[in-house]
Amino acid sequence: MKHGSFRAMCLILLACIAVVSAFGDEYMLDLQATILETFDQTDESLYDWRFDASKFATKTDEETFPKVSYVSVWPASVFGYNPEGEELKSLGIWGRFDRRGYNWIDIYPVLVADGDEAGPTEIPIPGRVQYLDMWVWGSNLRYDLEAYVRDYQGVIHTIKMGTLAFQGWKNMRASVPRSISQAKRILPAKQSLTFVKFRIWTQPQEQVNNFYIYFDQFRVVSDVFESIYDGKELADPARVQELWNGEEAAE
Repeated sequence: MKHGSFRAMCLILLACIAVVSAFGDEYMLDLQATILETFDQTDESLYDWRFDASKFATKTDEETFPKVSYVSVWPASVFGYNPEGEELKSLGIWGRFDRRGYNWIDIYPVLVADGDEAGPTEIPIPGRVQYLDMWVWGSNLRYDLEAYVRDYQGVIHTIKMGTLAFQGWKNMRASVPRSISQAKRILPAKQSLTFVKFRIWTQPQEQVNNFYIYFDQFRVVSDVFESIYDGKELADPARVQELWNGEEAAE
């Protein structure tokens, strides 16, 4: 009986080793945190942030809501109360709607280099992203925050970041479901996601006549492990283009 149990355990162990060998990139992790946006708007900033809103957003002769701006506030839990030598900012959203309901505000990136007429762009996310992470200031309002990402097939997925029903700054983190594909069987296997936008939803029972929300330090935690194999560079699209469209192909 004992001999049979030992043999069964050996077979299970060998099967596990075979699975890990066949799909090593899925099981070996090299987790790294990457800041996608600080919202500090320095000279090195690649992105500006714009907004869109549902139809009941307040519009008067004097003002149009929501308003989005970079303001000199930050989470003290990250930077302290009096950081020296840094010009820290956060992205502030000042919103108003004419009636309660499932109102929404979209906040999306554009390229700074494209100027005032810039259209929406998407932020590349390195590696196989495990978590989205951002500091958010809330007024204890029953609103919801979502993030939208696009996979390599062009499908946009919604990731629920959580409720904004808390007071002050909070680190909000959401895991990326494994159902969102970030790899394929054929080479190149790794297929990274891109970030599309944030969306704030108001709940029907909550007031919407005047509110403020702030974002800071948007980052991701990704698995950047890549297996090494002979000819790995031939799975790099840039290298393939160089080989087939460059001088090497003409020779």
